[in-house]
Amino acid sequence: MEKHEDVTSILSMINLDNIEKTISQPYHETGPGRPPRKPRGIFKALMIKQLRCIPSDRELYRRLWNDEALRIICDIEEKEKPYHPSQLTRFRNKVGPERLENIMNSLIRELVEGEIIKGETLALDATFIKAWSRRDPEDDSHGYSDPESRVGRDGKTYDLGYKLHLAVDVDSDMPVAAVVASANENEKKHTEELLEKASLVVDGVRVVVADSQYSRRVRDCVVGYGAGPVIPYPSNRRRGESVLRVDRFFRTSGSAVERRVYEVGRASVERVNSRLEFVGLECLKLRGLCNVLVHVLLCIIVMLVVAVAAVRLDRSWKVRSFASFWW
Repeated sequence: MEKHEDVTSILSMINLDNIEKTISQPYHETGPGRPPRKPRGIFKALMIKQLRCIPSDRELYRRLWNDEALRIICDIEEKEKPYHPSQLTRFRNKVGPERLENIMNSLIRELVEGEIIKGETLALDATFIKAWSRRDPEDDSHGYSDPESRVGRDGKTYDLGYKLHLAVDVDSDMPVAAVVASANENEKKHTEELLEKASLVVDGVRVVVADSQYSRRVRDCVVGYGAGPVIPYPSNRRRGESVLRVDRFFRTSGSAVERRVYEVGRASVERVNSRLEFVGLECLKLRGLCNVLVHVLLCIIVMLVVAVAAVRLDRSWKVRSFASFWW
């Protein structure tokens, strides 16, 4: 393997048998009808689409026509046509979010066994994903071609879209649980579901870090899972006490230990969000909550596949590398 080859090359080197078994379940192997294209090849093509930030299925189709190296990685024979956009759409619909989430969890467990993911400290956060739609002129609170999208807060403004709610392992900068919801739903509404999903793949969570908007109910939920909440108090609560707080300039005050844990946790979850953007999280060309969840899970699986490949190939220092893998 040449040192200059990019990270997509690992898809032709690592064993994907377990993933292939999961994604092949909805496809028929015998009986009437045309035999399906190779599910593993389509899966690899979708991974390459995210790794190289290819904006659409049609652009991926064009590149698979012209790039012989990509055709080999995606198991396309010499005289065989590339995977058509309609085949990619059918793959996403057939496999669905439940099977993709099972794949995500199996990859996380392998990283736990490889001692990459510790699971002792989790950070919670939500990131906005802009919908591929315009607002409905009759009711601008939701999308016109994507009625499941909603108007919600995007930084300092409001926009139409969805929110990805993440639980991130702080020690490894790896996502361990994800929930997708309409953008108008508050973050604290999905905390319990996030922690429940995280508890399926990691054990011994000791600390959970989150923003000040996560309320008292969230603190109680975290304590219920046997962890300690590191969540800043708003200015109107527990006045006069030396508790963790964050002002509008993001300056922290309170216990030195809590400040350190909070700052490290917040930095970790921001790095994960940044890496998800690198693999095309914001390049959403699908409509509907279920399809958006599939898009998000594919982005997360790309991140985890790279990390698992690093462990299997004895390059553990490359678990977070998308740009290069071979030097």
